[in-house]
Amino acid sequence: MSARLPIFMAQGYYHVYNRGHNKQTIFYDAKDYQRYLKRLHEYREKHEVTILAYCLMPNHVHLLLRQDGDESIDRFIHRLHTAYTMYFNKKYERVGAVFQGKFKAKAIDTDEYLLHVSRYIHINPVEMFDSQPQGLALRLELERYPWSSYGEYVDSKSKPISDSTIIRNYFSNSPMHGKLTYRLFVEEYLGMTNPDRLAEISSGNL
Repeated sequence: MSARLPIFMAQGYYHVYNRGHNKQTIFYDAKDYQRYLKRLHEYREKHEVTILAYCLMPNHVHLLLRQDGDESIDRFIHRLHTAYTMYFNKKYERVGAVFQGKFKAKAIDTDEYLLHVSRYIHINPVEMFDSQPQGLALRLELERYPWSSYGEYVDSKSKPISDSTIIRNYFSNSPMHGKLTYRLFVEEYLGMTNPDRLAEISSGNL
């Protein structure tokens, strides 16, 4: 029996994730990733939802969402994944499910959990790096991964899909300081930053 979805409520935060049917690949090339992100941006504009973070991996997706109104996030995800399934099946001349059943979702009920989920989503690509880079090389690999919102958090992008200010404002109201501290927050989890140094930079407000 599949896990029961949480009750979606206005102003609620949710970690939404889904994988390919039978763990199959759902993104084969750059055009597949781009198509999903295009629809993510498109349906964000049509539904009462804010995208805080996202990461697309070859066989699964992670989204950190806030439901802004009374319309359930369920409707947003259904339209998004139906549109992608139609594209995928037409392109690869196949039929049937692309995603593994109904998406999964976890309600986020504390600030600490919200920050943790954002970081967890953004470090997902690390498992794909073949050479197991360390230090600066790892930082650059993570920031350059094109199918994640992490680059929108630590660099400036003209047309971001996510609203990175919600998370970064937990660290600082200054955009530049918020970018730096959030990067260190992520790197601390990867063992690249000393926790004491992170607390010092963020003035102990984490």
